[in-house]
Amino acid sequence: MANETESKCQAICSVLHNNANWAKDVQEKNPEYFEKLAAGQSPKILWIGCSDSRMAVDVLTQTNPGDIFIHRNIANRIPNEDLNSLSVIEYAVKHLKVKHVIIAGHTNCGGIAAAMGTESVGILDHWLRPIKDLYLANEEEINALPKKDRANRLSELNIVQGVRTVSKLPVVHEAWKNDQELYVHGWILQLHNGLLKDLNVSVAGIKDVDELYRLHPAKH
Repeated sequence: MANETESKCQAICSVLHNNANWAKDVQEKNPEYFEKLAAGQSPKILWIGCSDSRMAVDVLTQTNPGDIFIHRNIANRIPNEDLNSLSVIEYAVKHLKVKHVIIAGHTNCGGIAAAMGTESVGILDHWLRPIKDLYLANEEEINALPKKDRANRLSELNIVQGVRTVSKLPVVHEAWKNDQELYVHGWILQLHNGLLKDLNVSVAGIKDVDELYRLHPAKH
C-alpha cells in the first residue's frame, strides 16, 4: 500500500515540484515577471484546439504565458449551440480584441478516429456526430485516399468546417463591421514531425463570407 501511495504521489507531486522550480527560476531571472503577468492579459491570438495531451500549445509555438488565449475540447469542434465555445470566442474577440483566431487540429486524432468508426464511446457519441456527418458528406473523397491518410484528411476537413463556423458568428461579423482587424485561420499539427501546417483557408473579413450569412438588423 505504501509503494502504491508513493507511486501515485510521484505522478502528481512532480508537477508541483516542477512548477515550483520554474517559478523560482523565472523570479530570479526577472523579478518583475509575475507582477506584470498578474496585471492583465492582452493576447493577440485565440487558439481553439483539441484537448489531446500532445498539443502543448506554448511548447509547439514557443510562446509565453499571456501570449495566446486558449480553448480546447475533443476534436476541436465549434458547435453553434455550445455556450462554452461561443463564450470564449465572444470574450476573445469583443473584449480582448484578438487579431487572429486559429482553429487547430492535429493528425492521429482519437476523436476523429472514433467518429469514423461504429463503436460507441459514451457521451462522446453525441459530441462526435457532426464529424460523422462531415465524413459521410465527403466519404467519396476520403475513401479514395490510402487508408492511413483518411482520418488525417477528415481532421483537415473538420478544421475547415471550424473556420467556416467561426467566420459566420455574429460577434465576428460585428468586429469586421467595426473595422476591427481579425483573421480566422485553419492549422493542423503534424505529429510525425512537430510542424504546424497552414491549410490556407484563412478568412480576413465579411467580404469572404457568403452573403446569406451576413445578417442585418430586423426591419420593424
